[in-house]
Amino acid sequence: MTRQYQPARGRLNGAGPVAVVDIGSNSVRLVVYERKARTPTMLFNEKLLAGLGRGVAATGQLADESVNLALGELVRFKALIEHTGCQDLYIVATAAARDAENGPKFVSEVEKILKAPVRILDGSEEAYYSALGVVAGFWQPRGIVGDMGGGSLELVEITNKVPGKGATFPLGGLRLSEEAEGKVSNARDLAEHALKRFDWPDLAPGERTFYAVGGTWRSLGRLHMIQNKYPLHVMHNYEIGAQEAIEFCRKIAVPNLDGIQKAEVVSKQRRPLVPIGAVVLEQVLTSMKAERLVFSATGVREGLLHEKLPLEMQAQDPVIEAARELCILRARSPDHADELISWTDDMFRKLEIEETANETRLRHAACLLADIGWRAHPDYRGEQSLNIISNASFVGLDHASRAYLAAAVFYRHHGLRDGALSQLIRELFTDRLKIRAKVLGATLRVASLLSASMAGVLPRVGISTTEEGLDLELGSDLANLDGERLRKRANQLGKTIKAEVRVTTG
Repeated sequence: MTRQYQPARGRLNGAGPVAVVDIGSNSVRLVVYERKARTPTMLFNEKLLAGLGRGVAATGQLADESVNLALGELVRFKALIEHTGCQDLYIVATAAARDAENGPKFVSEVEKILKAPVRILDGSEEAYYSALGVVAGFWQPRGIVGDMGGGSLELVEITNKVPGKGATFPLGGLRLSEEAEGKVSNARDLAEHALKRFDWPDLAPGERTFYAVGGTWRSLGRLHMIQNKYPLHVMHNYEIGAQEAIEFCRKIAVPNLDGIQKAEVVSKQRRPLVPIGAVVLEQVLTSMKAERLVFSATGVREGLLHEKLPLEMQAQDPVIEAARELCILRARSPDHADELISWTDDMFRKLEIEETANETRLRHAACLLADIGWRAHPDYRGEQSLNIISNASFVGLDHASRAYLAAAVFYRHHGLRDGALSQLIRELFTDRLKIRAKVLGATLRVASLLSASMAGVLPRVGISTTEEGLDLELGSDLANLDGERLRKRANQLGKTIKAEVRVTTG
């Protein structure tokens, strides 16, 4: 009997694994997610660059070699889907399958192998699900989403949580490379001509963000990241100023990236397509008068799953939900984390610490993450927590916010010395978030001594303002929790907020 995946602590919300097979013009991919959730976690991810779209524009046919490669990989995918015990399977196919004359025959073979229907997305549907994937992966995104595959490019405006009307263009990497006969200059002319057909929306200043979706553009972004020695190797929400991105695209638009520094970080199969992707990206950023370029690791697959969620789950904050899941799996007491949220709400309100809505949600997420490293040796809890948070597959926050979360929890375990914090985090910080991370870290250190990181104590600890600062009031039932170490931490918090923090009993 096949053994099926079982999470160590049971399936959250009673759900089981779900699989998506994405049959694109360049790659065929299987992604198995742990469950349907606001921030679905990948259990397994595999792709094969089958190149189904290669030659379709010229011949109208999927090449036999590419078809055989793809079908062979789908046999393996079927075995993996069965082994992981997936409760739901979604199969989507895009430009190559919909444009080729023998596409229906290929799709029929796919359905025989996977024993499930294939949904062939037209251009507008592909644009919609790409944009919905950005909704799933970002917090209140505004701008234009572009998904560059092997056969086509989809563009769609996005306003907060609502994708607009999309358009599709014959500017996929494989197709454009063939039509341009491999010449970058020809590709640039074709891209410029095609994009003139798009009715570019009149975006307000501050909203001219381009969200780049697709493997070719992510490879381009990774090359930029490595060349610039960026400290955090997380592609999702990696941001570049538009003018810098345009200049970079022009620099790397050379065949096969020949002579480009650090080109080896791009796989050999991707190298011929990255210069083509650079040409298209340059034209898009220029045409929309973009202010910034942001790379997205979420796209059609995540958009498809997001649509399947109940509306109340779609409305959830992805950072809070991801932090809560880690809290449930790793913390001593998830109930204590909820108490931390309420307690720090009260603390920050009485300290009159100004917070934006984004800073409040980040503080709440940090409270949920405060104890996820407790099983490590005490000397390494801060470092382990920092590494988990820095590299976690979080969505819905930029890299500075990720640094805030990591630093606040690091301070909670390791103390407030700046020298102990990694250079990686210090380089990503904004000064404003750094101050707030220290204040929260100092607050969490006090809370951990008061409560032993277990539920039931913090709601009974009073917080009152004085002329000098704050009193932490332990009633007679909590008086025995008073002690020298607790008072030292309260004093440390006072120094951080530049006010007196006293522990009182009565």
